Amino acid sequence: MKQVPIIDSQTAAGLVKEGDVLLQGGFGMTGNPVHLMHALAELGTGNLTFVGNNTGEAGLGGGRLLRNGQIRKMIGSFFTSNPDAVKAAQSGQVAYELLPQGTLAEAIRAGGAGIGGFYTPTSAGTPLAEGRETKVIDGVEQVFIKSIRGNVAFIRAWRADTAGNLQYRMTENNFNKAMATAADLVIAEVEEIVPVGAIAPEHVHTPGCYVDYLVQATLTLEDLGSSASVSSSKKVDEVRMNMARRALAELKKGDVVNLGIGIPTLVADLITDEHGIIMHTENGMLGVGPVPADGGGAMDYPVNAGKIPVTALKGSSYFDSADSFAMIRGGHIDVAIMGGLEVDEQANLANWAVPGKPLLGVGGAMDLAKGAKRLIITMTHTNPDGSSKVVPQCSLPLTATGVVDMIITDLAVFAFPDGQLTLIDLMPGVTLDDVRAKTSATFNERI
Repeated sequence: MKQVPIIDSQTAAGLVKEGDVLLQGGFGMTGNPVHLMHALAELGTGNLTFVGNNTGEAGLGGGRLLRNGQIRKMIGSFFTSNPDAVKAAQSGQVAYELLPQGTLAEAIRAGGAGIGGFYTPTSAGTPLAEGRETKVIDGVEQVFIKSIRGNVAFIRAWRADTAGNLQYRMTENNFNKAMATAADLVIAEVEEIVPVGAIAPEHVHTPGCYVDYLVQATLTLEDLGSSASVSSSKKVDEVRMNMARRALAELKKGDVVNLGIGIPTLVADLITDEHGIIMHTENGMLGVGPVPADGGGAMDYPVNAGKIPVTALKGSSYFDSADSFAMIRGGHIDVAIMGGLEVDEQANLANWAVPGKPLLGVGGAMDLAKGAKRLIITMTHTNPDGSSKVVPQCSLPLTATGVVDMIITDLAVFAFPDGQLTLIDLMPGVTLDDVRAKTSATFNERI
């Protein structure tokens, strides 16, 4: 059995060369090889192309490289969580390529498998498809995505044996497993290194043949940034809870459900064991439970897509981001409940970008909008200026075309029977005249 060299983080950082393509595992700061990234920041190697779901947080992980001016280009799915990344991209200081989260994961997996690229319906008809080759396959417009490989991958695992076999902890798997296959040189930062044989074969997530070097590094709460503890910033009021209750009423026992951020997260607080609903989070977990009652953080619990620590229900499972989005694109998610900025008469959805606003991240929205069997949008009926969000035609950048099945607002519920926008219910205390006055779209009435 081979022995993988064990080196320190400074030596590992020295293996990255000027101009390299660097893959960095992690989802937020969960499963993030933060010690390797900080060592690279100290070394100052620059002109890097950074590939990761996000560039860490401000001053943490990849965020430290960004502040140092070491990154020439960043490729990822959600830069919004780091204000420095948004500013650098929108000012032109750093080149960037924005990919849907599932597309990013699959592009890395394809790169690791020696596949040149693939077609996906995700992002078809949206700004992210502009300039890319498209093809209609089985009547569905699909976008060609080139695979991604790196010169070096920095990944994070929980345990490694001296042969380089890796075991991930809960939702720390995320992008790490795929990235371990997709670089010429793979360096794994791990919490614990054990003798060969101490990790049972069935518990090995990444075989040692992929791993070139090991670095032992222990996480602290400071390393986890905003993922360290349960957030207390959730906005809750009776109007929003009414929308969450109405969305819950659409779910059936046994449904596999993915909840977006914002109002959809309130649905999770209403679900009990009796509902029999299985919650999915795109960063790699099925069977998501409520937030920890003891207030524990990501050192002790998995995190959801909002980077909030959660509990695991009986029968839960963990997997990597590529497998998670295979579930989504493969039609294995029964219902997705997402927020919205606009929905129009053609069931088109816009929910990821507002021109001129500091937003630079699509996350998993495009994959879920296309892949879920049923899509429910929860949103306020109007913008702060009183303009309608239920519109004749979306003016904001599209998330997906023709995908919305139901809209639940603070005023009303709409569906699309026979492809026609139709009012089917009023929210408590709301009149039909209220809805007519505040809706710019033309709709049928069936109440």
